[in-house]
Amino acid sequence: MIHRKLEQVIKNDFNKSKAIVVMGARQVGKTTALKHLVDSKNSLMLNCDDYDDRVGLENRTSTELRNLIGNHKVVIIDEAQRVRNIGLALKMIVDMNLPVQILVSGSSSLSLSDEINEPATGRLIEHEMFPLSLSELAAHTSPREEQRLLGQRMIYGMYPEVVTKPEDARRLLMNLSNNYLYRDLLGYKGIKKPDTLQKLVRALALQVGSEVSYNELSNLVGVDKATVENYIDLLEKCYVLFRLPSFSRNLRSEIKKGKKIYFYDNGIRNALISNFAPLEQRNDVGVLWENLMVSERIKRNSYTESYAQMFFWRTQQQQEIDLIEEMDGQLTAYEFKWKRANARLPKAFADNYPNVQLQVVTPENYWEFV
Repeated sequence: MIHRKLEQVIKNDFNKSKAIVVMGARQVGKTTALKHLVDSKNSLMLNCDDYDDRVGLENRTSTELRNLIGNHKVVIIDEAQRVRNIGLALKMIVDMNLPVQILVSGSSSLSLSDEINEPATGRLIEHEMFPLSLSELAAHTSPREEQRLLGQRMIYGMYPEVVTKPEDARRLLMNLSNNYLYRDLLGYKGIKKPDTLQKLVRALALQVGSEVSYNELSNLVGVDKATVENYIDLLEKCYVLFRLPSFSRNLRSEIKKGKKIYFYDNGIRNALISNFAPLEQRNDVGVLWENLMVSERIKRNSYTESYAQMFFWRTQQQQEIDLIEEMDGQLTAYEFKWKRANARLPKAFADNYPNVQLQVVTPENYWEFV
């Protein structure tokens, strides 16, 4: 059992008279983590992929919900996005003020956030779970062991089953990228052309760490710009990828509306382009390193409940910084280098944003960063 950092965060939220909601991509370990937190003897597990469990929650009266919960101390509602009006059901359960802790998991924020938030406002504590992090794996084995496996993590990523069954990594990742990741998306009303979606996500996988142009993507995949933007928004809500906005305050030459795309998992990204070649045979090692570090920082900030905002910075003259974090008004700049190299802030940035420290993150010093 690989301990998940989110488990302690969730445990700290017990007994606050709120339902705890954990969202994330399929197969990242949400259900396993929730089960690990509770005593199975006093808990009720409802799997909403199962028809009987699902209808047991749909359009029920408070009396019916009270009878369903019974004397259980904990109720886990798994795959809650499958339940119509789940937000209303959670509102009713919380408002009954029963001596029970409700734990909810959902495989995306697509319909779950829409279904839950409006009716259950003020009654939820929400968390996100991602694939395993380097720090979680190092705590399970050792930093030295994870350092040794760094190349493998860059290629195959860190979905739990991929980590525990490395001999099946390729097959598992191809299955994930072709099936599970799109299951919620393809059933969503905004998706009309699944072939277009797959073409788009492959194009994005080839542009990791680059500033993306919705116009160029529109021409490439053969749909209008608005559709491209909508599909990317849905991919983000399904925890396949995320966007990093541009940082702009003072300079006219700063890129003000740009977006960079990263994937939550390197293995999924490599599966989408069908490339699991070892690092020494690749020409995208720098891209893989950058994607790994930015996604690891997302995990770190989420699990430590840091509210740092993340950006990239670039000017029209192509001066750039990989990552900028803003926390309590303080800026910190990061550059990601696979091989040790000297780096300094671009003069335009240093002149306009004084007292900003630049940190170069390499395979030799990344532990503090993640």
